[in-house]
Amino acid sequence: MIDFNRPAFTGREFDYIRDAVQRGMLCGDGEYTKRCSQWMMDKFHVNHVMLTTSCTHALEMAAHLCDIKPGDEVIMPSYTFVSTADAFVLKGAKIVFVDIRPDTMNIDEKLIEAAVTEKTKVIVPVHYAGVACEMDTIMEIAKKYNLKVVEDAAQGVDACYKGKALGTIGDFGCYSFHETKNYTMGEGGAILFNRDEYLEKAEILREKGTDRSKFFRGQIDKYRWIDYGSSYLPSELNAAYLYAQLEARDQILAKRMEIYNYYHKNLAHLAQEGKIEQPYVPEECSHNAHMYYIKVRDIQVRTRLIAYLREKESAAYFITCLFILHLRDRNLEDFQGKMFILQRKVNVC
Repeated sequence: MIDFNRPAFTGREFDYIRDAVQRGMLCGDGEYTKRCSQWMMDKFHVNHVMLTTSCTHALEMAAHLCDIKPGDEVIMPSYTFVSTADAFVLKGAKIVFVDIRPDTMNIDEKLIEAAVTEKTKVIVPVHYAGVACEMDTIMEIAKKYNLKVVEDAAQGVDACYKGKALGTIGDFGCYSFHETKNYTMGEGGAILFNRDEYLEKAEILREKGTDRSKFFRGQIDKYRWIDYGSSYLPSELNAAYLYAQLEARDQILAKRMEIYNYYHKNLAHLAQEGKIEQPYVPEECSHNAHMYYIKVRDIQVRTRLIAYLREKESAAYFITCLFILHLRDRNLEDFQGKMFILQRKVNVC
């Protein structure tokens, strides 16, 4: 059985978790939280990174930092995970859905401006499967109408648009380190931003509404309740696991790309015959091999294909007319038999 997801494991995770325990600090913002944050700041060239307990919570923080009020409108793609909308609905926003491009499955940038009203406050591009939205156009629209841009880069960690890391282009970027993602801490995420003006408010929000971060830096003699907040800090044990993953970034990414390219090469003839559509990556984008998916002709073909794959014990996941294979850190030989099964079934569809 090829399962839906198998979290990457490098071998150093246990060492770092043990070290975190021995350091005697298991709550958030310890040594490993700092290491993970600094790693992302250095690699992705962004000024501020804060680990969170999930990408959902990173999005909630972004919604608060954008000062969303009841009745404000937020534009996002109609094809996205529920957390994208939930984070803004919690603040009372009205969600305005815009259709997606059929090639990248990302929000259609050509339809965004028509959705802007005097109540619009934020645009939320979602980088599906680690392939970037058309960010130049989106940022131009945001500038024209004085809107904030929150990148839902849950699937976009380590992917780029015109050389810029996804999550660092808009006002805020939100990452996921859920176990289904390329780099994981089990449950976790991060919020990224460049402008210093958001830092103090973000720290207070993340630390239960207090100025505790200043206290730990020795800037004040006691911390106080300042404003609305919640507990968005992940445990040091989670951060320690993540740091081992980030250290092994090159190996993890190389393996995922190897598997992705294997799929792409060996399914190409089915695309040429018009039986499937393969993922499309625009020239200005570099993806992270987060997932490989194919699109089939219609729901009848999809239904027969999923039934066949289940019969052959391959965990296929379908959303509308998508066949999605999440990639795992395993050897290519494991995929060859399933690839033959997939090719044979699509040929008879």
